[in-house]
Amino acid sequence: MTSGLDRSANAGMSRAARTVFVFGIYLIALGLSLLVVPNAVLAVLGVARTHQVWIRILGTVLTYVGAYYVVAARHEMTAIFRASIAVRLSLILVLLGLVLFADAKPVVMVFGVADAAGALWTRAALAGRRSGVPTGPSTLARP
Repeated sequence: MTSGLDRSANAGMSRAARTVFVFGIYLIALGLSLLVVPNAVLAVLGVARTHQVWIRILGTVLTYVGAYYVVAARHEMTAIFRASIAVRLSLILVLLGLVLFADAKPVVMVFGVADAAGALWTRAALAGRRSGVPTGPSTLARP
């Protein structure tokens, strides 16, 4: 038997919540990176350095949105999980449009791929829940 102290903070989450939690942490990490060391992130992407404030504002927004995803995951807000699937899948199309028509570098597609992979992971986890595959805390806390 284990005490509550032995379990990780997200041990009681469903599989779907865990996917959204991980996505939230990803957004927070990316956002903080853009806020604190934006040119390091841009260099990895092969994008020109900038001293404009917009990149740090984007980092702040990503950090805040990531925090919302973490809260949604911790509270099993499945309506948010479902809504996030289409939104996250759409990013790859928006980025493709920017590459084709707005002179964005193709490397930005990596963010669309990451979002799409996360969205498909969430969709699969939600589908498992509907199919009767155990996904919640009851599968983790056996006496």
